[in-house]
Amino acid sequence: MRMILLGAPGSGKGTQGEKLAHEFGVPRLSTGDALRAAVSDGTELGRKAKSVMDAGGLVADDIVVQIVESRLAQPDTAGGFILDGFPRNTAQARTLDALLRGHGTPLDLALHLEVDDEELVQRLLLRAQQQDRADDREEVIRCRIRVYGEETRPLLDYYGAQGKLVVVPGTGAVEDIFQRIVVRLAEAAGKSAFGGRRVAHA
Repeated sequence: MRMILLGAPGSGKGTQGEKLAHEFGVPRLSTGDALRAAVSDGTELGRKAKSVMDAGGLVADDIVVQIVESRLAQPDTAGGFILDGFPRNTAQARTLDALLRGHGTPLDLALHLEVDDEELVQRLLLRAQQQDRADDREEVIRCRIRVYGEETRPLLDYYGAQGKLVVVPGTGAVEDIFQRIVVRLAEAAGKSAFGGRRVAHA
């Protein structure tokens, strides 16, 4: 199974991504984690990214793409992966498609966790309160959600046109959402195997 996770901040894709990675026996690849690892390891790409981050800038697409490419080349991704945090826009999606085609391992699907904006705001406000993150004010949270809508939601049309989009409501208990996702993945696959493992809960 080779899939990407899409969802606005607060949609729960990190939590569900970890559960899916365990269920299907493939790694969850977080772009943020890969970026931090490259910086920590002092790789050439990590040094480039660190200089930009230290200056308060956004890491350029070409650096992010190279870091993702490097991570996808590691042996643990041979049986599939769940990519979280990349792509963030259609330009990155086209680059990812070309990269995967070049390796003969095209993307299987894109899973989108659909959550209403007001629900997202309330979740993130609660999380900010629980984690004592005073910088996560409501106006900041709404800005993050708006940016997601402008930059990343167009990916729904992009992957929908390819017939690879699976949309699942991301509301309710964590386990209920997970079971909903697994059933939808089974339906999308025609109840076939993903990466050598049959969907267990369909």
